[in-house]
Amino acid sequence: MFGLRRPGESSSAVVAGVNLHRLPVGRHQGASLPVYLAEYGAFLLRSLWAATRAHRHRRYGLAEVHSLPDYLVLAALPMKLAGVPVLLDLHEAMPEFFRSRFPKAANPLSYRLLRLQEKLSIRLANEVMTVNEPLAERLVGLGVRPDRLTVVLNSPDLRLFDPTAHPRRDFMTDGTLRIVYTGALTPTYELDVLLRAVASIVRARPSLKLNASLYGRGDAQSALEALAAELGIAERIAFPGRIPIEAVPAAVANGDIGIAPTRLDPFTGMSLSTKVLEYAAMEKPVIASRLPTVERYFAPDTLSVYEPGDPESLAAAILAVVDDPAERLARVDRTRRRVDELSWTRQAEVFTAVVERLTRGRRR
Repeated sequence: MFGLRRPGESSSAVVAGVNLHRLPVGRHQGASLPVYLAEYGAFLLRSLWAATRAHRHRRYGLAEVHSLPDYLVLAALPMKLAGVPVLLDLHEAMPEFFRSRFPKAANPLSYRLLRLQEKLSIRLANEVMTVNEPLAERLVGLGVRPDRLTVVLNSPDLRLFDPTAHPRRDFMTDGTLRIVYTGALTPTYELDVLLRAVASIVRARPSLKLNASLYGRGDAQSALEALAAELGIAERIAFPGRIPIEAVPAAVANGDIGIAPTRLDPFTGMSLSTKVLEYAAMEKPVIASRLPTVERYFAPDTLSVYEPGDPESLAAAILAVVDDPAERLARVDRTRRRVDELSWTRQAEVFTAVVERLTRGRRR
């Protein structure tokens, strides 16, 4: 496996029995467009060279490429020419991501070019995977044959997100409502709406002790810190920074409510935040933006939703969780059972079937 190397990490490691080769390419969460393009280009070239050299000695049976960017599939082109099947895993819709993340640079020409690179990238792959049904339906609409397309949900490993592995915190056990967010601090996630919702609750219920921990990093952090100060809630909002995935379950276990505040646009309308699944796996009440994909995968009596962009709607959802213990516990239980159905244990069987189909008949 070839991936990025963060400062202080070694160039190679073994993770869960997998040999990981870390390439010295920077990755800046929420960076500007020129930085994104430079980092994507650098990783494409380095991974192409590293994978091609490694294949000369190891002779891989399958090359799996994860987007973004879609054109990273070019890194596997030499192996494809040597007869190695290529599996392209499309986690996002790159044209819609570009328009959402870089609205000032988006225009009809850039959109057409991104659609073209997407189609060419798919054509280079033997098969395609994606992470939910709406994205799969979009790909079929672009002409991808259903028999070349598989949905493998990006769901949590319940061995890692195990609530029994951490000290149990009963709801508001210390008298303080603790809100938790784990993810990127970028405009895709309407954390500004969360801060305004917290300010609204503070005004409406000054006696309610409340704080929020926003784990992550990104280009929106300074604006969020300024907004918290402007709203007079800076002492209630913590920015602990980015934490590794292994530390996320403990952070969630220490909270009372997990928030997945995704801004609604054509890009996010086809997304399902893994935060929703992770919070639910840790048996915490979940409040998420009312996105089409959230409502597609979760029934109305499971997690709580609020209207995207509306801080008062989010504040009302938070207070509803606080004020109705019986409903809160029932929703936690139903949401957790739904996550069991969607967990990686089941998704892994689908993924394994794809790998076995693509490598059948090849010398391992």
